[in-house]
Amino acid sequence: MEALSWQRCVDFHGHSCPGLAIGFKAVEALEQQMGLVCGGDEELVCVTENDACGVDAVQVLTGCSLGKGNLLYRERGKMAFSFFNRTTGQNLRMVFKLSVSRKDVGREELQQMILDADPATLFQFSQPGFSVPEKARIFDSLTCEQCGEHAVEHLIRLHEGKKICLDCFERYTRGW
Repeated sequence: MEALSWQRCVDFHGHSCPGLAIGFKAVEALEQQMGLVCGGDEELVCVTENDACGVDAVQVLTGCSLGKGNLLYRERGKMAFSFFNRTTGQNLRMVFKLSVSRKDVGREELQQMILDADPATLFQFSQPGFSVPEKARIFDSLTCEQCGEHAVEHLIRLHEGKKICLDCFERYTRGW
């Protein structure tokens, strides 16, 4: 990928770092494996298993975003990305596999190692273990009867006959 694309990622993220380089190379791997980087409105979907720096590069280079509903966060704590092409049905999961850390080499050296590497050496490729998420839906908002704020209807809870938002709702558990 070109230097201008890297600079766009750095500008968006606010600084350069090894994590941003991982996301940058993930998009390069996507281009090599699926031939698609940025397509239509919601044609390309990315499910990220981390909320780290690399996600910003994915967002900048693919156009996937939380707001459009085609960048989804699946909290697993893994440097992994699953991509789906809604038009062709192609999908790909990639997990960062480089075992070098900042403890072994300096931050700048690690970043450069990642940027210079062939994406095929950085990631383990497989098929996602889940289907392409459904397209984003638009929901009506309801007013919380406790705080007065609006929340989308599918996240409202009923408590003692009142519509309550998740912030006001006191979850009932019995210890598990």
